[in-house]
Amino acid sequence: MMIAPLRAACSSTLRMAARAPLRVAPVPVRMFQTSRLAAEVKIYFTPEHEWIRYDDVTNEGVLGITDHAQNSLGDVVYLEMPEVQQEVSKGDQIGAIESVKAASDIYSPVSGVISEINERLNDEMALVNKSPMHDGWLAKIKVTAPGELEELLSEEAYNATLEH
Repeated sequence: MMIAPLRAACSSTLRMAARAPLRVAPVPVRMFQTSRLAAEVKIYFTPEHEWIRYDDVTNEGVLGITDHAQNSLGDVVYLEMPEVQQEVSKGDQIGAIESVKAASDIYSPVSGVISEINERLNDEMALVNKSPMHDGWLAKIKVTAPGELEELLSEEAYNATLEH
């Protein structure tokens, strides 16, 4: 059989390779330049306790209710969500939220087109209470008037309104 000579040849090669110094060829370094600048993502707030996390590269915002709002409402039992492709203006009612304590309308913080809703909330409505600023987001909106964001509150200004 040919296996024994092959096995012997392989083991002697491995012994020699183990004794030989390791030589590594230099790897050329490539510099990449991208035409897309790093995204600036900012979070804005409304006095009505909605928030929007805006990405200035994609021109898209993710919106939801604040932690203060979910805390005030208590356990969410019903959500009325906007329709995908719905055009909205700043201040338009885009949905409603009901809890064991109260009900409240949800307003769009900016003008745009609803591009997606958080389908997870159909089965996990409690995400609005557990993680209102992350997993419990309500909708995504393609912003058509980015200048309207400047009329919203920064986190510091929003927190100051809560103290009064």
